[in-house]
Amino acid sequence: MCAGAPPASSTQYWITQPVDHFGGAGGATWQQQYLVNATFYRPGGPIYVSTPGESPVSARYIDNSHFTMLAQRTSGLLVTLEHRYFGASNPMPDLSGASLRFLTIENVLADFAAFIRVAKRTPSRVFPIPVVANARVIFGGGSYSGSIAAWMRARYPDLVLGSWASSAIVYGRLENYHFDQSFGRHLAQVGCAQQVSQAVSDVDTILLSNNSTQLASMQAKFGIPALSASDSAGLLAALITTYSMTPVTTAGDYVESRVCSFFGNASIMATDAYAAAVRSTIQQAGLTQQALVQIGDSSLGIDNYELGQVNRVWYYMSCAWFGNWQIAPPRRTRLKSYRSQLVNMAYFQTNCQKKFGSRIPVPVDVEAYNRKWFNSLRGVSNVFYTGGALDIWRDTTITTSYGSILPPARGSSIVLIEGATHAQDLGADSPSDLASVRRARSLGDALVGWWLAQK
Repeated sequence: MCAGAPPASSTQYWITQPVDHFGGAGGATWQQQYLVNATFYRPGGPIYVSTPGESPVSARYIDNSHFTMLAQRTSGLLVTLEHRYFGASNPMPDLSGASLRFLTIENVLADFAAFIRVAKRTPSRVFPIPVVANARVIFGGGSYSGSIAAWMRARYPDLVLGSWASSAIVYGRLENYHFDQSFGRHLAQVGCAQQVSQAVSDVDTILLSNNSTQLASMQAKFGIPALSASDSAGLLAALITTYSMTPVTTAGDYVESRVCSFFGNASIMATDAYAAAVRSTIQQAGLTQQALVQIGDSSLGIDNYELGQVNRVWYYMSCAWFGNWQIAPPRRTRLKSYRSQLVNMAYFQTNCQKKFGSRIPVPVDVEAYNRKWFNSLRGVSNVFYTGGALDIWRDTTITTSYGSILPPARGSSIVLIEGATHAQDLGADSPSDLASVRRARSLGDALVGWWLAQK
């Protein structure tokens, strides 16, 4: 690529990748999309690599994040690469179970490693401006992308100097009722856990009754489409937790203002407050009835293999890799629940083989996944792990609700961010940021600076 003023960060670039880095596709190749922000780069500066993971690639990942600020301070260049099978980066012509066999963690990591290898050895092949060869690489990401960041440092330490892994969901759980319990802790902090749990229990009476008239009346009351009882339960669970991923700032907490606020009047029945909160969420998000069907209907698209189905690809990863099924607590746990008892293992696992074929094991071997991928992080240096105390995914991260599950190695650090939600430290700096978020970013910046200073 030629020298000159950096092009817009929305400019699309492509790199050729093997369908299977390990020889299983007969040498077939595909095109992986990536974007570059070279605005701040000066010769000798680092390269900050990221991926949106399960989302299509977007310039916001390199234009409006904390890494953008970090690149500005360190004269760095930013790159974000699209994950295989998401967005426009498709190794295969469809999303059938057979086509998805090349969606493995090994291939995902090898894609990013191949790009970084070219970026270090012959940067003119992938960058729109002159970049010094053998630049130091920092890999960053949040949530599933945070897992990728940590694994990249573990698997390719020769290519990745260090990684910032925010809310990295590195620990698989087959029965991830901890997700529900994390939401309950957030509700308790803002004062409506008991009311929401009671409302969910009351609605379950209808969902479990097999009374079609009562079910239809409940669906009308909540403003949701005419789905099965189990799909209605799954949809309500998704809607009520919508704001749990929203950053908490000094300006407020959306779980408090857009969920708990509806439960503040003791004269209003819990189910009425629940219905009002759900209707408000639907309105605020601009969700049509068709969109709600797409979210809630678990049988939708079983035989639809068209590209661009984010939910289908993520469902495959859950079935084949790590589970993390977001179920209600089983009755044996005697825990309060904030989602219907119909949101159980059968609700999720039933469709794995229906959607992707009989080669998918049911249940997925989460213990094997953890032995291979979680254990690969033990003793790995130069990783900055962060996690929010109110993160709904907290118990699949390093910073679980019962303590850190991975001791830090040399050059690594683990920080629990009080009051924060999911991957909140990766957002662009803002005057409304919590003091705890600012502190975490400062610690991360200092650690990255230390990595870069090492000879």
